[in-house]
Amino acid sequence: MTEPVRPPAAEAAPILVLVAPQDIVNIASAVRLSKNFGITRIRLVNPEVFDPWRIEGIAHNTADLVARIEICSSLAEALKDTVYSVALTARGRAAKRTVLEPREAAAELVGQADHGPVAMVFGREDKGLSNDELDFCRALVSIPTSAEYTSMNLAQAIGIMSYETWRVRIGADISTKPPRRRAEPAAADQIEWLFADWTRALWAIDFFKTRQHDYVMRSFREIVFRAGLDGREAALLRAMGIEVRRFLERNGVAPAAVPPGEGPAAHADEP
Repeated sequence: MTEPVRPPAAEAAPILVLVAPQDIVNIASAVRLSKNFGITRIRLVNPEVFDPWRIEGIAHNTADLVARIEICSSLAEALKDTVYSVALTARGRAAKRTVLEPREAAAELVGQADHGPVAMVFGREDKGLSNDELDFCRALVSIPTSAEYTSMNLAQAIGIMSYETWRVRIGADISTKPPRRRAEPAAADQIEWLFADWTRALWAIDFFKTRQHDYVMRSFREIVFRAGLDGREAALLRAMGIEVRRFLERNGVAPAAVPPGEGPAAHADEP
């Protein structure tokens, strides 16, 4: 389970607008998703069903949000104070309109929230939004789906858009800062000293007693190469190998074995 993220400013959250919702379960799902992703305002336009008690019974611990649900008589009323809105639609339209994918729309919504309230509008479960209703919105949003099955449940569409706006609001797509000091990639000779010291360390603890030295070290090489170590990381990993032998020496423990061709006093601490 992931750690919960500290919620961003509520002002940047879009208003969730549902036009003529027909199923109480979908309304409750919208409420629950709003709670999940920090949406604090919901407006219902002429809902066919509305029962706050049943909604909270389905979406537990949401009484505060349910109490704030606004009922509007038209989409124009629901959007009258907004500066930007997008409408979800699955159907192609003959008129040329701006059509965004969810992530693009989320970025636009959150960006426009600096200037005032923004909204994302969802239509009826059976037939979506009419062309007249789409005209109220600045852009359309289409969620890419398989061409073999394009129909998407209302709550699923709300979940996708709510998640995408949340990602933008918490800065999930902002790259993390690079390391304070960049290190050069490890040079080939540095890597070879690393392997040599770890070979001695593993012989010292008798690691190869029941294992083939060549196979183990070849696998170890692949691991190190895939890691793409920089110079500092290679130096640290090499120091760990060196310290294994030094620890044994400090504690008066003779190495269990030495690499073939080396005497018991052989070291590779240099350069």
